[in-house]
Amino acid sequence: MGRQDSIKRTQPRFEDGYFVPSVPVPDPRNSEDYKWYDGFMTIPKIVNNPLESFNHSQYKDPISQFKIFAGQFTVINDPRAIKHCFVDNRDNYTFSTVRQRVLRAILGDGLITAEGEKWRHARHAMSPMFTPRNVTAFAAMMKSTTEREMSKLLKVGEITKMSSSMSALTYLVLSDTLFSGDIDRDKHQVLADVSTALTYVGRLDPLDLLNAPAWLPRLTRLRGLKSVANLRAMIGQVIKKRKAEKQVGLGAPDDFMNRLLEVGDEETRAFTDVEIEDHLLSFIGAGHETTARALSWLFYLLSQDTKSRDRFEVEVDALDTENIPPETWGDYLPFAMACFEETMRLFPPAPMIAREAIDGDAIGDIITPAGSILFLNTWLLHRHHTLWEAPDAFRPDRFMGDARNDIDRFQYLPFGVGARVCIGQRFAMQEAAILMALLAKKYRFDYAANEVPWPKMRITVQAENGMPMTVMRRSK
Repeated sequence: MGRQDSIKRTQPRFEDGYFVPSVPVPDPRNSEDYKWYDGFMTIPKIVNNPLESFNHSQYKDPISQFKIFAGQFTVINDPRAIKHCFVDNRDNYTFSTVRQRVLRAILGDGLITAEGEKWRHARHAMSPMFTPRNVTAFAAMMKSTTEREMSKLLKVGEITKMSSSMSALTYLVLSDTLFSGDIDRDKHQVLADVSTALTYVGRLDPLDLLNAPAWLPRLTRLRGLKSVANLRAMIGQVIKKRKAEKQVGLGAPDDFMNRLLEVGDEETRAFTDVEIEDHLLSFIGAGHETTARALSWLFYLLSQDTKSRDRFEVEVDALDTENIPPETWGDYLPFAMACFEETMRLFPPAPMIAREAIDGDAIGDIITPAGSILFLNTWLLHRHHTLWEAPDAFRPDRFMGDARNDIDRFQYLPFGVGARVCIGQRFAMQEAAILMALLAKKYRFDYAANEVPWPKMRITVQAENGMPMTVMRRSK
């Protein structure tokens, strides 16, 4: 059991016929009960697993505030407050220093971390690549890649680490659709490097929380820096290859990588090689990992809630995957898509959005001082007791029909919010529909460990044990 023994946790169970997975039990104190020395006590939890550091009031109060050392923190779980901070008054909030230190160690100035003019330039240049028409064009390749690769990754009768298998599958889909297979080389090493980078570089270090100077080495990240270097070297080689092919007149595929290389006209400057490297690394890191995590949790939840799994499989079996265009599959799978959305509610792939107030701001009766940190944590928001009925339960029907329309626009935010909402949202949802349909038609996954899968935050929310599952062939 290891780490789980020292942390209070709920037990997986059924309540009113709905499955409730195991999650950390929040600290019973309210935010205002914290003393100055509690900051020292909280650091190990934040560093090891931020999901274990939340308190009781943060799941109940619309807004809560607390201090750690000299820092002031505001946690917002109110849709109106979220709209105010991320839409109406968004210019008053910039990326927090701590957030940037963590992500820039991996992504440099990619689309996820760039700010100001750099971000506006990148977003303007990339947005046409993810229009509905362009995303739809990826569907056939998503289908063919999944059909080609899933039997290689999933062996019937064997136990697979679902996190690894889904990461490999979504990585290959990303490679084929956006990079024409050019990042397939040394696939296993690339996946290992991505995992290591997210685990060891993509985490808070105690020195970050103490606001230590950036030049001081973060020992917790050292193990992952080699993996980041490997990824950058691989991307750099592919960029050189594409440029060399262009110089000798070889035809280049019309994919995301080549479009980045061709950016540059009277209105939009060209990207430098370093900028292209940063953007490609952002899409490799975020473009497959988040979808993979959501799929892993989805198949775990269905393995426990067999009633929902039966309904899911009946719907998938009714889909004619040979004759219906794959870009429309989501329209034929309302319950499956609801299961996926409910999974992203319970286990949001990227749960932490942090900003820093430039000037003081009033959010209702709450004042956020200049320089204070604003937290929008979708783990808390998606489980908030004032916003959701049975917030900890797996209830896909809440995302179907009129019930889906009752969810506030700023209540459910798996892809972020405001101007920085995920540019690949359509791509991810289309990919999820295609992968779910093809996987569930052929396989059934049964959870294969004695201990429950423990959610751990390392930029994404992943299962600490890798989600071991037995792969079974389905017979209709």
